[in-house]
Amino acid sequence: MEASFSRRKLVTPAELKDLNARSNLWGAGQMVSHLGAIVFAGYLHSLALGTGWMWLTGFGLGVLLNFLYAAQHELSHATVFSTRKVNEVFGRLIGFTMIFPRDYDQVMHFAHHTYTQNWEKDGELVREPYTLTTYLLWMSGITYWRNRVFGVIRRSRGIIIEPFIRAEEEGKVIWESRIHILFYILIVGISVMFHSWAAMAFWIIPMLLTKPVHQLQNTIEHLGLSHEDNILENTRSTRTNALMRWLCWQMPYHTAHHVFPSVPFWKLRILNAKIEAQAGTVHRMGWIEFQIEVIKCLVAKDESRWPQNEVWVVAVAGGRVRVLAE
Repeated sequence: MEASFSRRKLVTPAELKDLNARSNLWGAGQMVSHLGAIVFAGYLHSLALGTGWMWLTGFGLGVLLNFLYAAQHELSHATVFSTRKVNEVFGRLIGFTMIFPRDYDQVMHFAHHTYTQNWEKDGELVREPYTLTTYLLWMSGITYWRNRVFGVIRRSRGIIIEPFIRAEEEGKVIWESRIHILFYILIVGISVMFHSWAAMAFWIIPMLLTKPVHQLQNTIEHLGLSHEDNILENTRSTRTNALMRWLCWQMPYHTAHHVFPSVPFWKLRILNAKIEAQAGTVHRMGWIEFQIEVIKCLVAKDESRWPQNEVWVVAVAGGRVRVLAE
């Protein structure tokens, strides 16, 4: 990665030390506000059940639940709280809620950071190049949830096929999946015993149906950019508003996050400004703008037929211009 660009040109060691400082106050504030919004949305949904309003309240609840993955992501990086163990405990609880076990997600995500946009090694890119059909299925959430649910089941059986999971990591990933399955079965059993639809009404159905909203952020971060080993060229930030940045735990500053993953989410705006002062504007698009452009590109030809070391999903309002010398 350092062969393509130097992080040392972007911030000084003293600046980085200050940016890396954790804050329980900021972390707890974001966590409480997000969990509080979920509780409030759940309360409104309980009042709306049986009426036409339940579709609106269920939508809001589902979106808040899906974007709770942003919290899991930050907890995996141990940037939410000052204490690593507190980050781990919250990460495990949220991973259970997301049907996305924390240890598995962390192994996959760290491989993503180490080998960003590498087809063979990036933990979040271990897939076939998109066609228009496979992309729309992923955006809909259909293949996303299929992979998540059946992945947990498969790993609970001790079957590991993911190339980014090292042999010494397999044990914890397998046992974590088994514990998840055990508690999911327990929830099903309790629901049947008490003839309760609560888990479905307040968790599973809202989360399943609103996944496409979360996919707007998931897909924009790297797709259609270069596969070269250069974070400034293979990662995209998102043009959005303050509410969406709160919902995403500041992940719209995605390029800044990839340049220095150790920087807490609430300092990414500051880091982004420093990066752009040195390296120029980062790749950035809006959610809807990106979806329109990527669909137009995939209508024209499959992902495998686009240049691998060039940007092929281009921002309508201009794009990044390289200013750092290679």
